[in-house]
Amino acid sequence: MDLTTYPLEAIARQAGTPFFLYDSTILRERMADVARTAEGDRVHARYAMKANSARLVLDAAHEAGLWIDAVGGNEVLRALRAGFTAGHEPPVVMFTADVFRDNALEAIVAHDILPNVGSPGMIRQLHEAGHRGPIALRVNPGFGHGHVQSCDTGGPSSKHGIWHEEIDEVAALAKQAGFPVVALHAHVGTGPQISEFDANMRRLVGLFADLVHRFPEARAVNLGGGIPYPYRLDGQRYDLGGYRTLLLEAASTLSEAAGHAVAMEIEPGRYPVAGMAILVARVTDVKDTRDNEKGPGHRFVMVDAGFNDLIRPAMYGSYHHISVVGAGASRPLEPLVVAGPLCESGDVFTRDDQELLVPRALGRPDPGDLLVLHDAGAYGAAMSSNYVSMGRAAQVAWDGSRATLISRRETLDDILRLETSEPLTV
Repeated sequence: MDLTTYPLEAIARQAGTPFFLYDSTILRERMADVARTAEGDRVHARYAMKANSARLVLDAAHEAGLWIDAVGGNEVLRALRAGFTAGHEPPVVMFTADVFRDNALEAIVAHDILPNVGSPGMIRQLHEAGHRGPIALRVNPGFGHGHVQSCDTGGPSSKHGIWHEEIDEVAALAKQAGFPVVALHAHVGTGPQISEFDANMRRLVGLFADLVHRFPEARAVNLGGGIPYPYRLDGQRYDLGGYRTLLLEAASTLSEAAGHAVAMEIEPGRYPVAGMAILVARVTDVKDTRDNEKGPGHRFVMVDAGFNDLIRPAMYGSYHHISVVGAGASRPLEPLVVAGPLCESGDVFTRDDQELLVPRALGRPDPGDLLVLHDAGAYGAAMSSNYVSMGRAAQVAWDGSRATLISRRETLDDILRLETSEPLTV
């Protein structure tokens, strides 16, 4: 995002800092990229709402013709309110989880949503809840992981899905319950290298080629995702054209193995939303520590955004490019550590996946300058919290030359609204 495009200081004065800024033009372009990759009847793309479920984002996904992957009952209901259709013909909204929680079963049964079963016991729960439609099965293929080890999405240490060697037992449970298995699913993660993503996709196709003939009613195979996204400025861009070729080849391979037409499904993950947003914070101070026997000193840039606003660096050591807006933007680069307001040592935006501080080359800002964390559209606002009773940050949409507040900053009244003294009958 070109920061000169946006009147950040003017927005900050009205919305307060920190705030998320969403560029609607970039969002629509990325959704269109995914739609072109999945164009036609042989490939469908499901947007995973967990990355960012703002109505602005859901509207863009709907406009682009994407389907939905939901992981909670309220996500199902939010998708329906945004105009995505209920029912399973076609299954525009699919529910994927390893546990039914809260209103998930109610939402599935009431709206005839396709459940993607990730644990054998879920079949019994679905039957007891009154579900009488088809299901999908999520398979743990025995391999795969995300960009860091803590994002393990496949293999023996992953909680997701049904172990591939037990799939026949679960298929028998589904048959006994009267649930046609109309789709198969696996998610192995993006991986740290683009080449690994393509290799894992092809490996998944091989796995499903051995499985799909066992499910004569399966008409779709979902290869999960998500599409690699370069958070670093020098990161390699992923070839969506090559991905589409891979998917069309996979559709042919699996259709031949099944003896009938099998469509492919993909979940682009963070790709369509990561780059459409920034998190804008205010610099409050710059301070130094000194070298001693415990290690080198650092120059800390203190900002008013914390891991309650953007948790990815604290949770995963994830990299987000950082820019200074203000006096510091024109100064010589020096190694700086960017840290937030929370009373937690991990509230640092410049760290790696080994929990080590990694100073960033930035111009030294003045207190009052703005500091921007880029590529904050995926798992930014969606994973934010009101930890230490801080209100969640405002969300602002930028469309052409117009700024619109689409989610205001939380107030204390918002945070306290759910507190009650209602007695329980025990």
